[in-house]
Amino acid sequence: MITLSLSSRLSGGVLGLLVGDALGVPYEFHRPEHLPPRAELEMVPPAGFLRAHRGVPTGTWSDDGAQALALLDSLLARDGLALDDFAARLLAWFEEGRYTPDGRVFDVGVQTSRALRALRDGVSPEEAGPAGERDNGNGSLMRVLPLALFHRGSDAELCALAERSCLPTHGHLRARVCCALYCLWARHELAGRPHAYARAAAELRALYRDDPARTEVLEGHVRPDDASPGGGSGYVVDTLRSARACLEEPSYEAAVKAAIALGHDTDTTACVVGGIAGVRWGGGGGGVAGVAGVAGVAGVAGVRGARRESRRECSKRSAGARSSRPWSGACSRCTGLRRPTDRRGRSAPAPRPDPRRGPRAA
Repeated sequence: MITLSLSSRLSGGVLGLLVGDALGVPYEFHRPEHLPPRAELEMVPPAGFLRAHRGVPTGTWSDDGAQALALLDSLLARDGLALDDFAARLLAWFEEGRYTPDGRVFDVGVQTSRALRALRDGVSPEEAGPAGERDNGNGSLMRVLPLALFHRGSDAELCALAERSCLPTHGHLRARVCCALYCLWARHELAGRPHAYARAAAELRALYRDDPARTEVLEGHVRPDDASPGGGSGYVVDTLRSARACLEEPSYEAAVKAAIALGHDTDTTACVVGGIAGVRWGGGGGGVAGVAGVAGVAGVAGVRGARRESRRECSKRSAGARSSRPWSGACSRCTGLRRPTDRRGRSAPAPRPDPRRGPRAA
């Protein structure tokens, strides 16, 4: 078991998903056999490699990281999950480029684009996410980690909120159950417990004991005990399975590079893996910051790394201990987490209401 401060795990989770996303961007859409060797999977691909998104600056996170930052910002601004506010921030990203390093939006999933257009046209966040059998992309899984880092209520409450956070873009129960399992997994990693994934699966089974529909999804589709490796695709179950396998690696760097080596949806797989890996190994030199060429990339400054001061040095710590969130009342020096900033370093403001969407635009 790795002993780390809470601040290192919290900042490691957020930085870890951003770095994993950015590291995976150049390799997206490639089959695994067409990728460079793992040792050469860096922010700048080796000479001669036909990188994806060639117009995107090196070290830029994609829609994955931007949506996760939108969720984090909403949680901090509203002191909890407010779906209208979160949906408004997703639209602010989609239409205005907020939560991106340079104001540009790229690589938006088909399902997410369809849902965000529905939101823009006035459909409620609870109903905007497509819910058909084929609407099980990984777009809600890639962004949900901040909720697990923020919430300190019961496991049942966390799972319910994880499912609810999916609704603006992903309404199918399978995607929602995957997010619930991922959040429980992250919660155990945050506490530094061994066998975190197995613990999460066992707890989710217990929570679903009297819910046949969710039990059927968990056991019939997600199958958390199935050790089959994932294939790096955009299917939410496959992404979760890929993440579990990659987290068998011994370090943050090895885990995110194993995710990219799967090919296909490399940025999202590495984002999902990187978030958990960042929580497990922290944001310091032994974790995310130890990856060569990553810690100082442009844009990552939107979320600051943890400062060396311990939590006990913060005069507000006692207030945070009583809160429903792990860093409530604690200063940013101790948590290492601050509200995301724009490209000029200013705190991102709440999205302005859109009169076309009526009172639902928070």
